[in-house]
Amino acid sequence: MKFHREMLPATTVRQVSAEGVRIGDTLYDGTIAVTPDSVVESWTQKSLSELVVEDFEDLLDQQPEVVLLGTGASNRFAPRELTFGFARLGIGFETMDTKAAARTFNVLAGEDRRVAAVLFPAAD
Repeated sequence: MKFHREMLPATTVRQVSAEGVRIGDTLYDGTIAVTPDSVVESWTQKSLSELVVEDFEDLLDQQPEVVLLGTGASNRFAPRELTFGFARLGIGFETMDTKAAARTFNVLAGEDRRVAAVLFPAAD
């Protein structure tokens, strides 16, 4: 049996803490968007309750199968219309606390899935 070392994507989330989200050697202290290929710093200044599908246009251009929304230190529900908007587009949409969203993102990206995540700071 041959073993191959898997190379992790450059955007693997390494840590989520009250200080921010660490990807590689960079610590991001604001809301970020991440795909297996890129990180968008300062993704939005909007609060969770203000989000609409149009805020995700740049991520949707990359045709993800699923979008994860990390809502901070605890799980909070996204606006109903946002959830319905993703359903109408046929794209999976899951909300969870930011630590869980980061773990899920890493697993899906490691499986070469088309995933995107928006991660709000974990400090509440």
